[in-house]
Amino acid sequence: MLAKKKKKPSPAFPWWKMCLALAVLLMGALIYLDAKVRYSLHERQWQLPARVYARALSLYPQKLLAADDLHRELKQLGYQAGDDRQPGSVRREGDQFWIYSRGFQSPDYTVKPLRFSVRFNNNTVVQLERIGGSALSRVQLEPMEIGSIYSSHREDRLLVKLEQVPQSLRDILLLIEDRDFYQHLGLSPRAIARAMLTNIKAGRTLQGGSTITQQLVKNVFLSSDRRLWRKGVEAIMSLLVELHFSKDEILQSYLNEVYLGQEGPRAIHGFALASRHYFNRPLAELDASQIALLVGMVKGPSYYDPWRNPERATERRNTVLQVMAKHQLISPQQQQQFAGQPLGLAKANALANVYPAYLDLVRRQLRRDYSKQSLQTKGMKIFTAFDPIVQRHAELSLASMLKDKAAEQQAAMVVTDVNNGDVVAVVGGRQMRYAGFNRALDAVRPIGSLIKPAVYLAALQQPKRYTLATSISDGPVEVKGRDGSLWQPRNFDRKSHGQVLLHRALAKSYNQATARLGMDVGLAEVIDVVANLGVKRSVAPLPSMLLGAVALSPLEVASMYQTIASTGVYSPLRSIVDIADNNGKAVARYPVVQQQVIAKPVMHLLHYAMVEVVEEGTGKLVYQSLPRAYRVAGKTGTTNDLRDSWFAGFAGDYLAVVWMGRDDNKSAGLTGSAGALTVWREFIARASHRPLDFSVPPGIAYHWVNEETGLLSREVCEGSRYMPFLQGTAPTQRDSCDASLPGVIRWFKNLF
Repeated sequence: MLAKKKKKPSPAFPWWKMCLALAVLLMGALIYLDAKVRYSLHERQWQLPARVYARALSLYPQKLLAADDLHRELKQLGYQAGDDRQPGSVRREGDQFWIYSRGFQSPDYTVKPLRFSVRFNNNTVVQLERIGGSALSRVQLEPMEIGSIYSSHREDRLLVKLEQVPQSLRDILLLIEDRDFYQHLGLSPRAIARAMLTNIKAGRTLQGGSTITQQLVKNVFLSSDRRLWRKGVEAIMSLLVELHFSKDEILQSYLNEVYLGQEGPRAIHGFALASRHYFNRPLAELDASQIALLVGMVKGPSYYDPWRNPERATERRNTVLQVMAKHQLISPQQQQQFAGQPLGLAKANALANVYPAYLDLVRRQLRRDYSKQSLQTKGMKIFTAFDPIVQRHAELSLASMLKDKAAEQQAAMVVTDVNNGDVVAVVGGRQMRYAGFNRALDAVRPIGSLIKPAVYLAALQQPKRYTLATSISDGPVEVKGRDGSLWQPRNFDRKSHGQVLLHRALAKSYNQATARLGMDVGLAEVIDVVANLGVKRSVAPLPSMLLGAVALSPLEVASMYQTIASTGVYSPLRSIVDIADNNGKAVARYPVVQQQVIAKPVMHLLHYAMVEVVEEGTGKLVYQSLPRAYRVAGKTGTTNDLRDSWFAGFAGDYLAVVWMGRDDNKSAGLTGSAGALTVWREFIARASHRPLDFSVPPGIAYHWVNEETGLLSREVCEGSRYMPFLQGTAPTQRDSCDASLPGVIRWFKNLF
C-alpha cells in the first residue's frame, strides 16, 4: 500500500515586504512634499507680473497744465478729498490745491512724501510752495500704474513685507481666521472642535477649522477638493510648512497670497492689491472700516463682493467691526461711526486705469529684449512715457466724432511728444478701453495725401531746381504701365489748375501737380526721403506711390511725421523710458536717440507750406476750433472712394495722427478734412498748450514774391506773399509792380 504524499505548506504572505514597500512609498511622498514646500513656497513669492507705469507728473512754476487735469489725475491716483494731513490726500479751492503726496521710488532717485500747495492761473502753474515753508522749484507725483503683464494663470498680486501691513489688519485677521496661529503647529484641534460644535448647532456648515497655514497650503499647492485624501495631504504639508518657515514668514506669505476677488479674467491675490482694487489706495492708508471689509471678505470673496452684493458686504464688515471693538482694536464709538459709513469703494469701473492699446505697444518693445518668463514672474517695473491726461483728451476727441457714426466706423490715434519722439497716448479703436485689434499699430492702410510732404521735401532738397516759388504744372497726367494700363490721376475737384507755385500745390493737395513733380524729382529720391523720415517698410517704386498708394499703420505715420515735426531730427518712437527690478533698482534704460536727417533750413520751407495747408488749404477747417493766432501745421489724407480719412499734424508740443475708416475696407464716406481733421483739431484744442515754434533758422531769407508768377515783388503790391528761401535761391527777376519802383526807393526799401 502506497503512503499518501504530504502537501507542502503554503508560503506565508510577505506582510513585511508589503509594509516595507508602503513605507518606502510614503517616505518618497513625504520627501516629495517636503521638497515642494521648501522650494515652491519661496519661489511662489516671486511669481510677480511686470507692472507698467505712466510718466510721473511734474509740477513746476510756469508749467502749462489745466487745474482740472491735475484734479482728475489725483483722483485716478486715489487721493482722498477733504484735508491734506496724511499722504494721499488733497484739498482744492478753485485754482488752488493743498496736496500731501505719497512719494515713490524711481530707478534714479527717491521722492519723499511732501505737503505742498500749488496755484493755477490761465492753465499755468503760478505758485508752488511747501506748506508752511518756502517756494519749491519742482514736485513730482507718483506715477500711475496702467497695467501688468501676467502669467497664463492670470493671477496678480502686490508683495508687501509683514512690517508694511497695518498692525490692526494683522490683529483682526488672526482674531477672525486663526486665533491660535502663534500657538499651533499648522493644525489646530481647538479650532476644529469649535467649528464642529458651531456646525452641529446650526445643522449646516458655517465654519471651517482650517488654520492660516492650511489655507496657505490650499491656495498655493492644492485644489478646493474636499475629499479625505486631499485633506490628509493638506495636513501633512501644513506641518512641513511650520517646520521650515517661521510664523511671521507664514503670515507674510498668507497676506500676499490669499484670494480676495476677481476682475474679469484677473485674479486678485493679497491684501495690498485688494486695497488698490477696491479702494484705489495703498494698504497703509486704509481706515478700520476698509480693513474690516477686506478681512471679512476672506470668508467668501464672491459671496461678499461689495460691488455686486453691497448689503451682504456691509453686514459682514459690521460683524468684523464688532469683533474689533470687543477686543479693543477700536473704541465702541469708532465702531458705531464706521458701521454707519458707506463702504467707501472706488468707482466700480474696472477700466478706469486700463489702457490696452498703449500696453500692447509696451509689450511689443519688451518682447524684443526680455523673455516671457521674466516679464511674468520677476516683478519688473516698467516706466513709460504714457501721459494719462493726453490720453483722456485723445479719447474724448475721438468719442465726440464717433458718437453719431455707425458702429462699423472705426478710428485710431497716436500722439507723440514733438521734442523727443515719446509716444504719450494711443487709441486702438472705437472700444477704447477694451483689448482687441489694435488699429493704431496693426491697421495698415493706404495713407493717401499724407505722403505728399515727402514728395515736396525731395524737391526742396534740390534748391537749384525747386523753391517754394517754383512754378509747376497741374495739367493732366498719363503714365503707361508695363502691362499697357494707364495711370491717370485726377484732382479731388476733377479740375486742372494750370501753372501753380509749388507751395500752393501742396497746400491745395493737387494730385496732378504732385505726380508731375515726383516723377521729375525721381521716384528713388522720394523713396529715400520717406526712409530718412523714419518709414522702415519697403515702398514700391511705382508712380502711384507719389499719391499715397503706400500702406502704413498710424504708428508708422507718426514715426514719419515725428521727423517732420521736429525739424528734420529723427527719433525712434519710444514708449519705455526705464526698467527697474522689484526693488526699484534700474536694470535697463531707453535713452532718447536723435539724428538730424534733413537740414533744418529745408524743413523750415516744408513747415511753411504745411502751415499754409491749415490756414488756406485742405486743412483750413482746423481753425473752426483753434484760435486763429495759434500756429499749427499738418496734412490731410483721403484715399480712393473715401475709404480712409487721415490727418497728421503738430503744434509746438504734440504730434497727433488720426485715422478713420472701416475694417471691411468699405467707404467710410469721409474725406481727411471731414473726418480725421475734426478729431485732430478738437484734440489740439483740448491738450496742446504750445503753438508751433516758427522761428527762422540760419540759412533762410524771406522775400516778397508775386503769388501768381513767383517773381520778386514787394509788400505793397497786390498779390504779393512773404516767403522763405534758402540763402541764394530767391528769384532774381522782379514783377512789374516791383520793377516800376525808382531805383533809389528800391535801394532804400532793401536797406531796411
